[in-house]
Amino acid sequence: MTEFTFLGVRVTQPLRGINVVAAAGSIGAAYCARVLADAGASVTVVEPPTGHPLRTWRCDGEVAPGTDGALFRYLHHGMGSVVAEPDALEEHLLGAHALITDRLDAAAVFERHGDLVVLALTPWGLTGPDAGRPASELVIQAESGCLAIRGRPPLPPIQAGGQITDWVTGIYGAVAIAAALRCDQGRLLDLAQLDVACVTGTNFADLFDSLRGRPTPVAPPRSFETPSIEPTLDGYVGFNTNTRQQFDDFCVLIERADLLEAGEWAALVTRATRWDEWNAIVHEWTTKHTTAEIVELAAAFRIPCAPVSDAEMLLAIDHVQARGIFRPDPTGAFAVPRRPWTIDGRPAPEPRPAPELGAGAERASDPPPPRADQVMPLDGIRVVDLTAWWAGPSAAGVLASLGADVIHIESITRPDGMRMSGGMFIDQPQWWERSAFFLQANANKRDLTLDLNKPAGREIVLKLIATADVVIDNFTPRVLETFDLGWDVVHATNPEVVMVRMPAFGLDGPWRDRPGFAQTMEQVTGLAWLTGHPEDQPRIQRGPCDPNGGMHAAFATLAALAQRDRTGAGCFVEAPMFEAALAVAAELSLEWMAYGTRLQREGNRAPHAAPQNVYATATSEEWLAVSVTDDRQWLALCEVLGRAEWAADAELADRLGRRRRHDELDATIAAWVAGRSLDETLTALRAAGVPAGRAWDPRKVSGHPQLQARGSFEAVDHPVIGVHPTQVLPFRMSGVDRWIRRPAPTVGQHNLELLQELGVTAAEIEALTADHVIGTRPIGL
Repeated sequence: MTEFTFLGVRVTQPLRGINVVAAAGSIGAAYCARVLADAGASVTVVEPPTGHPLRTWRCDGEVAPGTDGALFRYLHHGMGSVVAEPDALEEHLLGAHALITDRLDAAAVFERHGDLVVLALTPWGLTGPDAGRPASELVIQAESGCLAIRGRPPLPPIQAGGQITDWVTGIYGAVAIAAALRCDQGRLLDLAQLDVACVTGTNFADLFDSLRGRPTPVAPPRSFETPSIEPTLDGYVGFNTNTRQQFDDFCVLIERADLLEAGEWAALVTRATRWDEWNAIVHEWTTKHTTAEIVELAAAFRIPCAPVSDAEMLLAIDHVQARGIFRPDPTGAFAVPRRPWTIDGRPAPEPRPAPELGAGAERASDPPPPRADQVMPLDGIRVVDLTAWWAGPSAAGVLASLGADVIHIESITRPDGMRMSGGMFIDQPQWWERSAFFLQANANKRDLTLDLNKPAGREIVLKLIATADVVIDNFTPRVLETFDLGWDVVHATNPEVVMVRMPAFGLDGPWRDRPGFAQTMEQVTGLAWLTGHPEDQPRIQRGPCDPNGGMHAAFATLAALAQRDRTGAGCFVEAPMFEAALAVAAELSLEWMAYGTRLQREGNRAPHAAPQNVYATATSEEWLAVSVTDDRQWLALCEVLGRAEWAADAELADRLGRRRRHDELDATIAAWVAGRSLDETLTALRAAGVPAGRAWDPRKVSGHPQLQARGSFEAVDHPVIGVHPTQVLPFRMSGVDRWIRRPAPTVGQHNLELLQELGVTAAEIEALTADHVIGTRPIGL
């Protein structure tokens, strides 16, 4: 039974019958459980006698006695609660199918319960030299390389705000569990936040550096975009111009078409080196118009653009209201983002109350979805991949890593746009095969070029769909409508296929036809509002929203396959990138609605840690990240610094008191760090148990000892570029020795192979080639 009626509405719960136990305290683990529960799994939270740490959490203040915090309620709607110490968990695992933990000896649990899917969600992973080392969101971002890539000198590099790594780790965990549940045997899943931060936040700088031949590094390794977030008459607006056409249209938008004549401003390096001159040009126009006016004009030009929102602005957006994205919490005190995907248009049920402490287990009596005896979770699954850029390819890419036969479709007249980021190698042969983004997101796939504007191309893709289990795209809605490849056509062609659509803003609503990329999502959801130095403007996070959208779509795909396995019928999935971003940016809106707290960017400080910051060491552009996340760590820091008076100061005894005096603490810590070497300081802090880390150069992060120990990068031999280290999925799965089995494909690499599988004759292939329906080289490049 995968559907039922709730308040007269048919809802889809494809994981009904799955029992999950969550013995964890982090946001990432809680969000992982939330995602599984939203798909119908029954989740029981195992809490200590004092309760889950999020029960009393709010960003700047204390939760009223006898109530639970808004974040806890959002993450635990409809779950059960039992009270138990970690060593008394065994009875609660009876009848369970999956365990989520960030505090237990996961390997030992799996050894005792080999039929259980056990997810260990930790900062560093279960093994390696850093396993068990104290950590925080900031320290993980620093060590992963994603901190040092962000921000503009002379200010220190900046973290991505909103605890984004922790949240995105949760959706990776949900994907890992949903995949492992397809296998007949249990699996141990080792998921590290370090790997997540590296794969989602470094823009694959390490692979790009390898492609360049590892030149001597020039510090700092910062990267940024412009145009990006710009001031307006009444706030900020966000642009991104990933293509030359978008940049040209932007110049016309700001009434400076003259900038196109020489072409010099089209190069990002020109805009970066002449930053002040370029900003003067842009701001001369943007500051004379309101944000709403600019967004409307940019939409007409099809330039990705959005208001840069705080919580109050976000909730007032017409598209948010028209799609009903926020649903009331059962208490009526605030609203929460809805499940960011649907199957056949049917929603998740309205939120049920979060459990009282020790209220009892939540157990399903329905039979779980069927499981198969196979090594790879998606063995035997074929995916037609109609995606481009990063979010869509990352969704199809994780399916490929999990064993699916993924066939990436592009055309020689319009190749995947992400190939164009290889343009920095334009002086080298086949430069379009040198994009680190494409190489990373499309590993394990086969490539077929088809011009879908031509009848012969459309006919072949329909033949391919007839053999497939999944069809996935991430275009704006009008694109597949133009090709006449909507759900009605796809379903008629193959009644058993799952179709997954992941347009930026969804299939309806005022923003339906607007394009959107990761930058757009960061700007509009408030994640950019939380990122940046307080004395500066908001800054984009540069990446996480693409794989976040991809992983939500991948999870929805796995859920839909579970439903199809039960019913035998195909189904239609909508998984908008915007709603996936809102789900992980929820704390911004929850704090505003529940407490009236307007969260702001704080540079490298954060509500959950104090003191916390990034400090300059004795060597230029070597940065130290330090976090104090609990009172024990605070006393340890005082001892290392030799500040006994701080340890005895009652005003500094808790996080809120330390936040009130953060400036004072920062000044002393900064002076102490500035006179010491980075290695010396790290040794002292780590020995004391204080979370601390170096800001790794993202171009060299494949040499990080912890990532090396975990096998986070695999050597991949590509037919054009040779052997390079390529990052794999951020979780290890027992029974799987290697994630990348074949390199990302070259343009049209598998045309002949795939067309022959479809029964296309040699003469027909020759005609397709002559008519440029297929090919192995982009036209005009």
